[in-house]
Amino acid sequence: MNRFLKKICTGILCGVLGVVSIGAQEAFAADAKEMRAVWISTVYSADYPSTTNNAEAQKNEFIQKLEQAQALGLNTVVVQVRPKGDALYQSELNPWSAVLTGAQGTNPGYDPMAFMIAEAHKRGMEFHAWMNPYRITTSGTDVSALSADNMARKHLDWILTYNGAMYYDPANEEVQQYICTAKEVVEKYDVDAIHFDDYFYPSNYPLPEGETREGAVAQERRDNVDTLIKKVYQTIKNTKASVEFGISPMGIWKNSTSDEAGSATRGSEGYYTVYGDAKKWVEKGWVDYIAPQIYWEQGNAYADYETLVKWWSDVVEGTDVKLYIGQGIYKDSVAKEIAQEMQVNEKYNVDGSMFFSLRDLLNNRQGCADAVKAYYQTATAPTTPTEPEAPTAPTTPTEPEAPVTIEKKYAYAGRAKVTVNGKAVDFQTYTIDDYTYFKLRDVAGAVNGTAKQFQTYWDESKQAIELFRGVPYSASASGAAGKYGDTYGTTSTAKLYCDGAKKSVSAYTINDYTYYKLRDLAKLLDMGVTWEEGSATIGINTAKSYQ
Repeated sequence: MNRFLKKICTGILCGVLGVVSIGAQEAFAADAKEMRAVWISTVYSADYPSTTNNAEAQKNEFIQKLEQAQALGLNTVVVQVRPKGDALYQSELNPWSAVLTGAQGTNPGYDPMAFMIAEAHKRGMEFHAWMNPYRITTSGTDVSALSADNMARKHLDWILTYNGAMYYDPANEEVQQYICTAKEVVEKYDVDAIHFDDYFYPSNYPLPEGETREGAVAQERRDNVDTLIKKVYQTIKNTKASVEFGISPMGIWKNSTSDEAGSATRGSEGYYTVYGDAKKWVEKGWVDYIAPQIYWEQGNAYADYETLVKWWSDVVEGTDVKLYIGQGIYKDSVAKEIAQEMQVNEKYNVDGSMFFSLRDLLNNRQGCADAVKAYYQTATAPTTPTEPEAPTAPTTPTEPEAPVTIEKKYAYAGRAKVTVNGKAVDFQTYTIDDYTYFKLRDVAGAVNGTAKQFQTYWDESKQAIELFRGVPYSASASGAAGKYGDTYGTTSTAKLYCDGAKKSVSAYTINDYTYYKLRDLAKLLDMGVTWEEGSATIGINTAKSYQ
C-alpha cells in the first residue's frame, strides 16, 4: 500500500473511530492521523524521574509531565524503559534500573511502565517503549559495579569494551537472542510500539588494521545489526502483530560523496559510524516506522534540514513504512524555527514528528513549546477572526556587552601526553601563559559515549559556540587538522553557551580553530583533570568530578 492510500485509509479509520468511541479515545482518534510524539529520556534521569526511592513522587511527576505534553497537542510518549541493559519494568532478564532507586537491581516497589502505560492510555495517548539495544554502561568497565542479576555479569563473553564503556557484542548470537527479549514486554504490557534509538555499534568503533569501511569486517558488522533488526521485528509480529516496531537512526544514512544514493550532505554517516543500514531496514520492511534524527536547521551547510526530509521521504515512498522526523529542539537553532520545519514536513507528506526531548519542550526553549502548541491548534481547529492585539510597551534597552580585549600571544605546541580514562589520546594542544588549551570538538570526540559526553556546534546568528551536556557528539564535518607547531594565538571573540546559558571562558583562535583552556572545560563538564609531573601527562577522567 503506498503512502497516499495509507493516508486516505487512516482518515477513513479515524472517522469510524470518532463515531464509535467515547471520552479520551474519541479525542485521540481525531489526532491519530499524525504522530505527535516526545522522547522522555531516563538515562542520567535527563527527563525523568527527578527523584529516587519515592514511588508516589515518581508517579505524580509522570502524570504532570504527561498532562503538560498533552496540553501542547502531543498524542504519544516515547519513554526510555531500557536505558542501559536495565529496566523500568518487571523483567526476568534485565535488572531494575538505578534511576528508580539509586541502585541497579533494587525493586522500586511498583511497576513504573505498567503505571505509565495506564496513565497514557487513560488520556488517549500512545506509549512507545524505547530501548537501547546494546549499551551496558555509559561509563565504566567494572562488571562488579553491575547488579548481581545483570546479564552482562553472568555472561562476560557477551561484552564488548570500547572507550571506557561496555556494550553487548552485536556479533554474538546469544546477545541477539537476548535483545529479542522485547518479546516479554510485548507479551506482558499493553505497549503500542517498541522503539530503538540510533546506538548500534559504538560510534566510530575502530576496524582492524588493513580493513576499510567498505571491507569485509565492516560489512559483517552491518550484517550483525541487520540480523538483530529482522529478528526483533519478527519476534514482535509473531507475539502481537498490532504492536509496531520503530527505529530512530542517525539523520544521515550516507552522504552522496560516499554513495550516489545518499543525501547531498557532508555529515556523520550512520552506515559507517554505527554500522546501521537504515535504508535497507525500510526497503526490507523490517520496521513499521522510521524516525531519522534530522537535528539540523534549515540552510545548514553540512546537513540542510529540507534536503534530508526530502531524501527520507523518497526512501519510504512506495513502502508501508511510516516516516516521522526526529526534531532536535535541544538546539536553539532548531527550536526557534520548529514551526517552519514542521511546514517542510507537510510539504513532503511526513507522517509526524518526534521531539527531543521533553525537558526542552517543557522549558519552552526558544519558544518551541508555544510554536508547537500553536501549530497543532491551527492544524486541528477551524480558524476564527481574533481581536487585534494591543500594542506592546517598548522594551527597556539592555546594557551593551563590554568589548573583548584582543590579545595576541605566543602559543607553544603541546609537549605533554594526554590520556582520557587512562587511554592515551593524540590531541593537538597549545600552551599559553602556562595553561593548556584544547580544541572543543577534539574533547567532544574523546569523551563521547561517557557520562560527560556533549554535543557542540556553531550558531551563526549568535556568533557563538553551543555546547549541550549529556548529548552524544556527532561531528558535522571533519575539518583539516591545520599546521601544528609553535605559533600565535589571538583572543577569540566567539561566545560560548552551555545548555543555553552563556559562559565566561578563556579561548584563543589558533590556525582558524578555537581552543579552550582545559581547566575551564573540565569545570564546565564536571570531569576530573590531573597532571603527572614525572611523565608529563595530562589525565582526563570522566568518571570523576572536577576539583
